[in-house]
Amino acid sequence: MRHARLAALILPAMLALAACSGSSSPAASAAPSVAPSVAPPDATGSAVTIASFKFEPATLTISVGTTVTWTNNDSASHTVTADDGSFKSGTLGKGGTFSQTFATAGTFAYHCNFHSSMTATVTVQ
Repeated sequence: MRHARLAALILPAMLALAACSGSSSPAASAAPSVAPSVAPPDATGSAVTIASFKFEPATLTISVGTTVTWTNNDSASHTVTADDGSFKSGTLGKGGTFSQTFATAGTFAYHCNFHSSMTATVTVQ
């Protein structure tokens, strides 16, 4: 008898709790999930640093349409000159920058006109 009374008390309480937990009103619905914003690799730009008489990174792989910006952090002047003549920066003093947008796929070797040991490549996919 005792168990029957206990069940009679617990069952309505459980039903009341279950009714409270669900709601069809829009205000009570779960917050919409937001997908993280992920940009395609190298979609906006890439950077190359000129320091210690080197291009860093010496090899760079980017997507078509990417703009690469070189920044000269050396005290010496440098250039960014494509081996095939497709782009050239002119002389970049300390703090100088040069940007090039790569519109077509391919591998672009470049060098510094003043320092023949400074070479690097950009591969565009």
